[in-house]
Amino acid sequence: MATKRNDLLGRLADLSEEAIQRLGEVPGADRALGAINALRERTDELQKRVRGLEGLEQRLADLERKVDKLSKPTASSGSTAKKTTTTKSSAAKKS
Repeated sequence: MATKRNDLLGRLADLSEEAIQRLGEVPGADRALGAINALRERTDELQKRVRGLEGLEQRLADLERKVDKLSKPTASSGSTAKKTTTTKSSAAKKS
């Protein structure tokens, strides 16, 4: 039984090697393999960029928290008077 299994696996390995050789001989196979390799390289590059974006997102979240903390009114700033500013368009409407 063990010899049949080894024989079967050996035949399967031989057939797969033959199939790979035949694929290499097919016209246009080199272009297809080149496209597949280019796709792999682009996927790797995209993966590296996405990893970099995760770090930037974390930094952005930290900065947003700091801005929120700084923009909250404190008890001492509540007593100060608000300044009103006019823009050119609102000043022109009054005239």
